[in-house]
Amino acid sequence: MIPRDGAVAALGRFLTRHAQDGKINGMTIDTIMKMARLVLNTNCFAFENKYYQQIRGGGMGSPLRMILANIYMFEWEQPLIEHQILHKELYGRYVLSSLFFCVSYDKYRYIDDVFMTTNSWNQLNILLNRMEKKDENIRITRSMGSTIAFLDVLISNDHGQLKTSVFHKPAVEPYLLPYSSEHPRHTHCNTIKGALLRAIRLCSQVEDFDQDRLQIELKLLLNGYPLKFVTKQFQRFFVEHNASMLILEQPNEMIYPALHSKLLAQVSRRQKQCVELIANDNSLLQQQQRDRSKLTVHFTFDSGAMLKFKQELRRLWENYYTYPGSPMNNVRLQIGTWSNKSRCQLLVKKKPPKNLLVDPAL
Repeated sequence: MIPRDGAVAALGRFLTRHAQDGKINGMTIDTIMKMARLVLNTNCFAFENKYYQQIRGGGMGSPLRMILANIYMFEWEQPLIEHQILHKELYGRYVLSSLFFCVSYDKYRYIDDVFMTTNSWNQLNILLNRMEKKDENIRITRSMGSTIAFLDVLISNDHGQLKTSVFHKPAVEPYLLPYSSEHPRHTHCNTIKGALLRAIRLCSQVEDFDQDRLQIELKLLLNGYPLKFVTKQFQRFFVEHNASMLILEQPNEMIYPALHSKLLAQVSRRQKQCVELIANDNSLLQQQQRDRSKLTVHFTFDSGAMLKFKQELRRLWENYYTYPGSPMNNVRLQIGTWSNKSRCQLLVKKKPPKNLLVDPAL
């Protein structure tokens, strides 16, 4: 519920600080501000056969609204950051101190959780009371302790040593994508790979990782994954990361820390693409040119007659389209899969009826 005027004003100050010659990627600050106001002032939704215009705050699913919220909160939190720097404390995700302090701002999840360290609770409490009075739209929920959960990480202070592990919410059931679902097999492989990556990145101690790995294996078995398939994917994962010793459960005090540090610093493919796009303005054009020489075919996956569709289509492509002198020799065939629609997609209708989207006066 951040006020629109405050968010737009914060956006203007943010653009002014980071603009070059009054422009951001070739667009003037005035143009960006007009576009932001246009999006905010035309935010409408349908509810119980009536059409409404949102006049306060913004839609939670709006990309622009999330950007404005981040900019607004970044400006609001500067006194907290300066206080932490002055007292040589930490602010954010990487923390190390004798006491842990967690702040949660209402309404905006994922951008409103702040992790701080402090050795003087009274002094920090005074600052937080002052910050809460700074903006009536922001309310602070506080939690402090030597062990605390921050998002999906459980952080504890063990005699001055910081330890992290995976935080499992007590109310969450041990469910994940069932093995019997109509998904391509690589989806189930990625489910296991993603769970192991998450455990290694969040568990700083090998004992915590071993415990979480056992929970992952039990969860997979409860959801119908064959033990042979699970064992094979576990082995493949550790071999790919040169940590096969972890499979044999041999002394791994030297192996696991190196693997933990390596995967913790590893960026995702999407992050790499964003960095390349920012570093090189021509990368988007080059990507579009590469896409012109690529033919993408999607099909709905099922475990019946379509199971061998990819192999058959590739065989036909190689036999009838890539002969010597064919103009298709420079075209790369890429075959993708779609999953069957879920019950939520089939039963939930988010788009309002057509008659609500048409002005009756027209």
